[in-house]
Amino acid sequence: MTVRTRFAPSPTGYLHVGGARTALFSYLFARRHGGQFVLRIEDTDLERSTEESVNAILEGMTWLGLEYDEGPFYQTQRFDRYNQVIDELLDKGLAYRCDCPKERLDKLREDQMARKVKPRYDGCCRNRQVDPDKPHVIRFKNPADGVVVVDDMIRGRMPFNNAELDDLIIRRSDGSPTYNLTVVVDDADMGITHVIRGDDHINNTPRQINILRALGRDVPQYAHVPMILGDDGARLSKRHGAVGVMSYRDQGYLPEALLNYLVRLGWSHGDQEIFSLEEMVELFDIGAVNKAASAFNTDKLDWLNQHYLHHAEPSRIARLLSPHMGRLGIDPSTGPELAEVVKAQAARAKTLAELAEISAFCYQDFEAFDETSAKKHLRPVAREALERLRAAFEMMAYEDWNPDDLKRVVERVSEELEVKMGKVAQPLRVAIVGRAASPGIEETLMLVGKEATLRRIDKALAYIAEREGAA
Repeated sequence: MTVRTRFAPSPTGYLHVGGARTALFSYLFARRHGGQFVLRIEDTDLERSTEESVNAILEGMTWLGLEYDEGPFYQTQRFDRYNQVIDELLDKGLAYRCDCPKERLDKLREDQMARKVKPRYDGCCRNRQVDPDKPHVIRFKNPADGVVVVDDMIRGRMPFNNAELDDLIIRRSDGSPTYNLTVVVDDADMGITHVIRGDDHINNTPRQINILRALGRDVPQYAHVPMILGDDGARLSKRHGAVGVMSYRDQGYLPEALLNYLVRLGWSHGDQEIFSLEEMVELFDIGAVNKAASAFNTDKLDWLNQHYLHHAEPSRIARLLSPHMGRLGIDPSTGPELAEVVKAQAARAKTLAELAEISAFCYQDFEAFDETSAKKHLRPVAREALERLRAAFEMMAYEDWNPDDLKRVVERVSEELEVKMGKVAQPLRVAIVGRAASPGIEETLMLVGKEATLRRIDKALAYIAEREGAA
């Protein structure tokens, strides 16, 4: 048997992280077992489905690198097939027409709720002749007794009594097929062997199994993945921040970091935290996924992203960083090579957006000094060191503006003043960067360049003079 899995999102919004994790698990299971991964767009909700959402799903899958072998298939292009199956069920007496008015169904539900009985259709039209030319729905004739057993790959054996399942609608009065019918037909026609999906579908599974059996089709194996919770224990939602995959890209997360984080939400392999995609394929076991819900931890994602930023090829990070610099109004071609900035700064940032922010000083002058840093380091006692450094830097030829020679200048001024190097380097760093954190002082000077260095030292000296005047 060739393993075939599928990811089947509804295009009613962005690709959220819960869906992305389901897609990842389905992808890894297929790849590990030499199978195929199918993408299907379940767009039968005509009112809510949009082309924009379809594009967001496809864009998210591409960004994450989850390559599908077949698809995307669109359910709206398969209505003839669904109607063919519905007609087959009607002909075999496994489905029936129902014209119960909404008022009757509402009253039925109210009475059942009042009696604390599980709401379900009472089969009123099971044995009635309904005029096919008048408005009606089609219902599947669910078995009246017996048990449906779901042998879930994550949750184990789950039995469901047929008496608890009602005759669900498989075609609406407007002629459109419903989810539980379309998903069954698609899974059967596409030869899906393993259905990996969210646990919000558990109640649908016994109904879908009954339809598959009525059609004489093989039943796939199911694995229901638990939901993702926010940091506060509530179901993950917009109020927890960025829950759409592409919003993480826009904030400066790398796709490999998000994949690595998602695979660890509910699954583990010993104490290993860092996984390449190849390692995920080799090691992932759907049966080892935790049954309990997982909590999304942004700090953990930040830690992983920082790791990947630091260890990725600088030229690649530079390409990804460039638009983030642009959002700050910076043209990276006007300063040092962006890859060199990445080498110096990547270990200091959690995201590309943060990397852009802390690297802006390499390309443009800052508006004001960080108040705490300036108060501590730009004191009158630092004036002489900055004046000597400025004079030495001004005398340097542009071809001598390199880390080794720059470091020697700072060391020489430190020796001349008979103070520790930090007493010279820190005021200089605040003068050049505007704050007390940056790469090594020689790297910082190299990245900023001679002209900006002199200009910013002048600004620092003016700040000190104003401070002395106010004393």
